[in-house]
Amino acid sequence: MIENQERFNKISGAVFTATGSFIPSLCVPNDAFLTSRFYNTDGTPVGKEPQKIIEKFKEITGIAERRYGTQNQKASDMGFLSAGAALSSSGMDKEKLDYIIVAHNFGDVAYGSNRTDMVPTLASRIKHRLQIHNPDCVAYDLPFGCPGWLEGIIQANYFIRSGDARHCLVIGTEMLSRVIDPHDRDSMLYSDGSGAAIISAPDTPGAGIIAHKTQTHALDDAMLLKMGQSYHPSSENDENIFLKMKGRKLYEFALTQVPLVIKAALDKANLHIRDINKVLIHQANEKMDVAILERLFKLYNEADIPGNLMPMTISKLGNNSVATIPILLDLIRNGKLKDQEIRSGDKVLFASVGAGMNINALVYQF
Repeated sequence: MIENQERFNKISGAVFTATGSFIPSLCVPNDAFLTSRFYNTDGTPVGKEPQKIIEKFKEITGIAERRYGTQNQKASDMGFLSAGAALSSSGMDKEKLDYIIVAHNFGDVAYGSNRTDMVPTLASRIKHRLQIHNPDCVAYDLPFGCPGWLEGIIQANYFIRSGDARHCLVIGTEMLSRVIDPHDRDSMLYSDGSGAAIISAPDTPGAGIIAHKTQTHALDDAMLLKMGQSYHPSSENDENIFLKMKGRKLYEFALTQVPLVIKAALDKANLHIRDINKVLIHQANEKMDVAILERLFKLYNEADIPGNLMPMTISKLGNNSVATIPILLDLIRNGKLKDQEIRSGDKVLFASVGAGMNINALVYQF
């Protein structure tokens, strides 16, 4: 056991060898919600005009538009497309994949329904679509809230460092547009999309995963995000359930806990926040993400936050849960995000928070 642990410690962290993403074609601007009828949690109408609600929403979240999948698309379809993009970019033989890990929270949901379909797993569906013959390529799903894709990367790193795997495909795919309550203002947050990355054993020391940290705060906070009935007053006997969020409490939770988890990961890496060149954080809410970064810098008694440190996609793509970070990473790597790039040697901090309540952070050197 001691020999195995020493061998594990000597192996460098896994490296990103390729990325891919799929951004749906249907663009839904905020004005699309002007005819919506929003209700409070007790079923009473929200006492503001839709225009005022939308303006306040954009001020807080930074979202101007989001993307929805087309009627014939499901989460596994988007995952297949982002996986294909990553494999094409890598140039590697797909039969050499040891694991396919698919992070999601709702499985496949057909258009016009909000019922989840998770058998077989999305990972098996995607492996089937990719036409991978190798039975030693293990495919499984990871429901872990919004931090699911990043947790998949952490798990893949363990497989690689143990010597059990050399190449893992980690996909984050989500179609939230089919599990949201149209009478809940929070429905404007959510979107669809998919991102993927191939993570592999390093050929030479240097680049790769340096450290990571994960926590689950379930005792008091597990129900900050959950499924529940529509806020529409006529939904009392409706069997359909939708994604619900206790927004204010979740905001306070994130500001308190996320900076601490990030700092714990940086401490494990023996790094200071000033050593970090980019922060890729889950695109949940622009105001919240900015506040998290400010709280993090305060933990180091730092007030001056460098410009361009934290790239954002939420204004155009909304919050597509597990897909936000891999899409963000892929856009930067492919030069598709204005004024943003990652250079060789850059140290990048990844972080996410979501249902569970789960938080994770990872430090990586390119």
